[in-house]
Amino acid sequence: MEGEWNDSQPIYRQLRDRVVNMILEGVLTDGDALPSVRTVAAEYRLNPLTVLKGYQELVDEGLVEKRRGRGMFVREGARKALVKDERQAFLDEQWPEVVSTIRRLKLDLEELLAQARRQLDDEEKSQ
Repeated sequence: MEGEWNDSQPIYRQLRDRVVNMILEGVLTDGDALPSVRTVAAEYRLNPLTVLKGYQELVDEGLVEKRRGRGMFVREGARKALVKDERQAFLDEQWPEVVSTIRRLKLDLEELLAQARRQLDDEEKSQ
């Protein structure tokens, strides 16, 4: 997790989003322990209640489970559920804007697909 916070949303929400991104990127996988509330609070100079609130959102969403006396752990299937939700959010929220831009700029769909394939190929080669 990076240590920079911004004023665009509450820190607990930013912390929640960072953990979600770590799950989506495979940094945290099913069964992995989250860093303890105390560790995160000390490392990023946050109030432990702020960290706990961010973690609690993950529990409420069914992505993380509390294990009494042991900590918080990524639930089985959390990444799969997140990917499904992210895909749907992209299609519902961002894709209509993309389509509108394509239409407004009169972009060629075949050319766009070719460009997308090139970029994806380049990314795979660089990894």
